[in-house]
Amino acid sequence: MQLHVADHPLIRHKVTVLRDKRTPSPTFRLLVDELVTLLAYEATRHVRVTECEVETPLTSTTGTKIADPAPLIVPILRAGLGMLDGMTRLIPSAEVGFLGLKRDEETLEAVTYANRLPEDLTGRQVFLIDPMLATGGSLVAAIEYALERGATDVTCVCLLAAPEGIDHVRVSLGDRADVKVVVAQVDERLNEVGYIVPGLGDAGDRLYGIVDL
Repeated sequence: MQLHVADHPLIRHKVTVLRDKRTPSPTFRLLVDELVTLLAYEATRHVRVTECEVETPLTSTTGTKIADPAPLIVPILRAGLGMLDGMTRLIPSAEVGFLGLKRDEETLEAVTYANRLPEDLTGRQVFLIDPMLATGGSLVAAIEYALERGATDVTCVCLLAAPEGIDHVRVSLGDRADVKVVVAQVDERLNEVGYIVPGLGDAGDRLYGIVDL
């Protein structure tokens, strides 16, 4: 597993404002959208492309386009839906699948309640999007779904991550596939109930409920 922390000044600034308890909900949503677009730029650095011929107003030239089969973007429901626009803005030709996972608050294990993924992902680059990589259970389950369907190139895009979750993904996957995790910030640790510390202050766990804001 490869970890990439997008340590850009604008990203650090936007994450700070995002976590401020005084940030109003409309600004919060806008910041998430902007952060995802910035992270998508990093996450798609190795997206597969192919050469193509195009006609300009003056002549013919060779250009580059996204290769077939098109990448697949998979938001992990429900919070991942709030990140979808930021990803598809950069890859409008990508297809979209959905995976519904929720965490059992007693066991902290991921439970699947919806699966709208293509049966065959052979040769597809898969981008999994979820705001928080906390315990890592949901993300590992989502990656396993993709691998079971033939994917070998999976990139996970998260806003915040905890060291425990990163380690869980790394240990669970080993070297079975080319998996990358792109995050805006790695935080201190998880608390006793499996939430990222320092969290989001008095604003509550707004990233978990982002689609409701």
